[in-house]
Amino acid sequence: MPKLWHDTIEAHRSAVADAIMDRTASIAASEGVHALTMARIAEEAGVGRATLYRHFKDVGEILAAWHQRQISAHLVDLESVRDRHDSPLKALEAVLITYAFHSAHDHHGSLGQVLHAQPHVHDAHRHLQSFIASMVETASNAGQIDAQATPAEAARYVLAAMQALPPSPSRPAVNRLVAMVLQGIGAA
Repeated sequence: MPKLWHDTIEAHRSAVADAIMDRTASIAASEGVHALTMARIAEEAGVGRATLYRHFKDVGEILAAWHQRQISAHLVDLESVRDRHDSPLKALEAVLITYAFHSAHDHHGSLGQVLHAQPHVHDAHRHLQSFIASMVETASNAGQIDAQATPAEAARYVLAAMQALPPSPSRPAVNRLVAMVLQGIGAA
């Protein structure tokens, strides 16, 4: 099979899967997880049920794939934010501000329970903790953080403290919390 044909088929499959995931997330957000059925998802995504089942075996798998895609995009975004700053401390501050807005999604209730019980969430959290620890270590090595804790301990503290934000926080609230968190890990 020519490469162009293969790329086109893969792009089509990816676009169909994206449409299914997006429509499923939209229904779940507006009506709740209880409103999701494979028949309804197929109808509203504009695909046949056979096509739907070729991509996903059930609603839970669709939601998990959507959530994993969202988390992956957030992690890529955080890395991009980090890379735009020369100062390790400013990079950490910018990453924490961005993280605050990413994590401010209102996944309460049944949707949040379904999404956060998935194995990919634990893996993503471990990746995020390692990412933050690396940034803390870099800032510490640059003399911008006088860390009394190991980078891993500081990262756990940072992520726990960031949970203090309410859903949909204001920019000033995020800035205040991030300033307190950075002060808490010894930012100079």
